[in-house]
Amino acid sequence: MACRMNEKFNEHQAVLLAEVIENLAIKPDGIYVDATFGRGGHAHAILQQLGPHGRLFAMDKDPEAVNYARERFLHDERLIIQHGTFAGLAGLIARHHLTGKVNGILFDLGVSSPQLDDPDRGFSFMRAGKLDMRMDYSRGQDAAAWIATIDEKELADVLWKYGEERASRRVARAIVEAREMAPITTTAQLADIIKKAIPAWKGKHPATRSFQAIRIAVNQELEDLESGLEQAMEVLDTGGRLLVISFHSLEDRLVKQFMRHEECGDDLPAGLPVKHAAKVLHFKRRGRAIKPGDKEIALNARARSAILRIGEKLL
Repeated sequence: MACRMNEKFNEHQAVLLAEVIENLAIKPDGIYVDATFGRGGHAHAILQQLGPHGRLFAMDKDPEAVNYARERFLHDERLIIQHGTFAGLAGLIARHHLTGKVNGILFDLGVSSPQLDDPDRGFSFMRAGKLDMRMDYSRGQDAAAWIATIDEKELADVLWKYGEERASRRVARAIVEAREMAPITTTAQLADIIKKAIPAWKGKHPATRSFQAIRIAVNQELEDLESGLEQAMEVLDTGGRLLVISFHSLEDRLVKQFMRHEECGDDLPAGLPVKHAAKVLHFKRRGRAIKPGDKEIALNARARSAILRIGEKLL
């Protein structure tokens, strides 16, 4: 579905929007967190459900997203926006003395459409541009600098772990050999190196998995996600909902395992005189994972790999 903005702002297609709003079960005077503001599609819809005393805290790594939020919702005092990663979630809520009082949190993971569509951000191998890939371009090492210094074995491990690239060793070797000849500074250069390293390919572009892996490593996405999920449990109120939209198997597996562990706890050694029913449960998963329908995918092709998982804090 699309979340329509006024003419000054671009229309943004928020993935699984109706499903998110339904499962957040928004209270008019509730407190909610959009941990990945992006271009505000979900935030706009949440604010429409909130009354004058409701509050929406929003976060984003991308300075452009934060600036957009401040301009788009300049006169809406219900929205509080912070520039930063998931690791700052608990701190943001604590500063407003609302720890343990949040009614719902949404994580919408991955790269936003504006990031993908801007060649200078360096996220897409489909557009020639600077090899950056940082979600927060105001700090840290960009992808070009990361590639220039990383050890070949470590690079191969990253491509395998974060991209599930079967030809990880071959691609890593090709990148190292190429950087010895000349610096790799553009997306086109990197995509061409990877393409030549995997000459016999079918289906997805051969650079797809490697670009994903490098992006995840440069932005420390999985580490931030783990931190954010843990902090979500700290700030949620009893009955508060945790919603996570992921776009690839690594993210979804991490979210699924986190929710399962929060629901079931640690596996007890065999032989202990403790039954599962005796455990104090403080979290439960709600329903099965939700995927976009054919209609939404037809309107927004980037929604096709989205998976929404939902949980609820019990204690």
